[in-house]
Amino acid sequence: MFRLFGLLLISVVFLFSAQQKILSEDEAFSVNFVKTDESYNIDIKLAKQIYLYEHSIKIELLKDDKKLDITKKLKLKPPTDYHEESVFFDNLNIKIPNSLIENSSKIILNYQGCSTVGLCYQPITKEFLTDSPKDETDSIIDSLKTGNFWLVLLTFFGFGLLLALTPCVFPMIPILSSIIVSHGENEKMSAKRGLYLSFVYVFAMSMAYTIAGVIAGLFGANIQTALQNPYVLIGFSLIFVALAFSMFGYFELALPSSWQTKIDKISHNQDGKKGITSVAIMGFLSALIVGPCVAPPLAGALVYIGQTGDALLGGLALFVMSFGMGVPLLLVGLGAGKYMPKPGGWMNMVSKIFGAIMLLLAVWILDRILPTYLSFVIFGLIGLFAGIYFITQKNIFIKLIAIFFFLFGAVSFTGVYNDTDNILNPFKNAKTHTNLNFQRVKTIDELLQVVKDEKENIVMVDFTASWCIGCQELDEWTFSDKTVQDRLHEFVLLQVDTTNNTDEDKKILKHFNLFGPPIILFFKDGKLLPNKVVGYKNPKEFMEILDKNNI
Repeated sequence: MFRLFGLLLISVVFLFSAQQKILSEDEAFSVNFVKTDESYNIDIKLAKQIYLYEHSIKIELLKDDKKLDITKKLKLKPPTDYHEESVFFDNLNIKIPNSLIENSSKIILNYQGCSTVGLCYQPITKEFLTDSPKDETDSIIDSLKTGNFWLVLLTFFGFGLLLALTPCVFPMIPILSSIIVSHGENEKMSAKRGLYLSFVYVFAMSMAYTIAGVIAGLFGANIQTALQNPYVLIGFSLIFVALAFSMFGYFELALPSSWQTKIDKISHNQDGKKGITSVAIMGFLSALIVGPCVAPPLAGALVYIGQTGDALLGGLALFVMSFGMGVPLLLVGLGAGKYMPKPGGWMNMVSKIFGAIMLLLAVWILDRILPTYLSFVIFGLIGLFAGIYFITQKNIFIKLIAIFFFLFGAVSFTGVYNDTDNILNPFKNAKTHTNLNFQRVKTIDELLQVVKDEKENIVMVDFTASWCIGCQELDEWTFSDKTVQDRLHEFVLLQVDTTNNTDEDKKILKHFNLFGPPIILFFKDGKLLPNKVVGYKNPKEFMEILDKNNI
């Protein structure tokens, strides 16, 4: 009877254990290496129900090709007794003073652990270079982990100001301007009012960046890729088409009257001015439409959130960075509010100009799924018809705008003639495309195999996507540069196309702890080099990264 009961109990325990999620090594033991002015810190973050054996932890230094065990010279936190073993739960911080490092070139960490459900992992060894240079992303991660709270936020605000000079913000300028124009039709516009509307827009935009970034960091989701789904792009494009026809005066976008009544109570101020709810919604959507720019600050914040789970500091850093990106938009709102013309015929014509720009933005969004030649054709037609319409107006300023649309249409048709595959450069003939020969790899195993087989050569891996503007800039301006091409001539060039965000694409990105293109990695002697290319880099900046890697 007791034997039967014992077998039943063991079966229940086995079934319960089988239902527990089996964590990978990286999920069970999250190891982070940080160098400070006083020491080298190894932080081992243990997942729930995971523990480390005290006796398995061994720290060695590599000096002149010889290993020196320094474990006993280090102070670790007191272990916990568990099943007659000394173990560590939760987190373990190993601090190695600089005085012990001396001329060591490498720190070697050995450890082994188990799960309380009964699964044990094989012994694990990790190596850290003591003198390896860090790239921009790594430096930013370190600053988040070791920097002063307010200094970190101020630094990220500065990053945002720099990102404001990139193409990320440009599409938002006509969107915000059109919002201010529409508000100016029904109420008195001033510099104060324009600044207020632009502040609401930028605040909502920053919230969108922050929420998307925190989700991406915590759950490893590639928000940028998810937003390139054809259905999402078509939906956003239709929103811009609707906004355009609304500005043309064909209809007025409005919610059902019952909804308006409820929203009016919240969003209308005491003076009865037009509510700001729509402004906030457009700011939020604009950030999602344009997509987060994968530049070092953004990548650093996302990796920091993913490694530490500290969504508060990471999220605040993303928010102030996004707000820094929006500073030019605040200036646009201030200027537009101050110099906004009075309602009337002039205002109606300005609305139509922004309507034409909205149509161009709708096509720009769809370019990620349309053939490039078709995007150029539609751009050209919009420019042609807008130019014809505005050239008939009497105002000289409107006639100048008409000339601009004519020129834009002509340039777009040039792209069709040249059969170019790059929306950024309609003058480039497809036949003059960069002569760099990239080999496409589709799986992580395939990539690592090539790296292993080509140990004698430098291997460069370019992560790209058809919808990635930064990738197109790299291809158009950097990879076509003769100096760059001469430098890369002896390299083994691999390319990972993440356009479709397949499971294999996700595995490759996760393996290297990346969040999306454009990113370029370099391998030498079969090992990943520390300095990588994150975001667009012009030829000079690209060559400097090669120099840092001594390749």
